[in-house]
Amino acid sequence: MTVVSAVAPSLLRAKEAAQFLAISERSLWALTASGEIQATRIGRSVRYAPAVLAEFIEKNSAGKRK
Repeated sequence: MTVVSAVAPSLLRAKEAAQFLAISERSLWALTASGEIQATRIGRSVRYAPAVLAEFIEKNSAGKRK
């Protein structure tokens, strides 16, 4: 059984994910549409896992590109 932390949500809304990445929601939607950032759909809602966003940051950090 997995225990969900009461302190941090396991999935972020688009506005929260955009703030996490320090980009606009419009840029986040573009990255999602292009497949660069993976989103999770729950019904009509779109959510982002913080681990996926952190991986995106790591992969796209200056000096880390291949």
